[in-house]
Amino acid sequence: MSLIVTPFMRKTLALDAIVSGAAALLMIAGSSYLSLFLNLPAALLFWAGLVLAPFVALLVALARLHAVSRLLLIDIIAVNGLWVATSFGLLASGAVIPNLWGNLFVAAQALAVAAFAILQTFALRQAPSVAV
Repeated sequence: MSLIVTPFMRKTLALDAIVSGAAALLMIAGSSYLSLFLNLPAALLFWAGLVLAPFVALLVALARLHAVSRLLLIDIIAVNGLWVATSFGLLASGAVIPNLWGNLFVAAQALAVAAFAILQTFALRQAPSVAV
């Protein structure tokens, strides 16, 4: 089933793309510096940023459409939820031992992504179906 991309949905997708894109650029270009400041592995920061790039491209593409697949929007929300769970799981696992700033960085970006997932869920519920 396809849904009409409402102005609210368009804004949530676009804002997610902007914030995720900025985070990706920061983590890719600044992985060495961030690693020292956050006490997180530079490779983790770099690859996390690189993984975001195709996701950002998808968000930009979806925000420009007039109608999108309901399942694709559910997938976007699920990917955001997975990012949140993985972020907090990484901190809880002890696989990395960030300093205070590193913990705040990981937690803040995870909470921002959780907020996007919630907003996108609201947008999904409000969007009317495309008449077939």
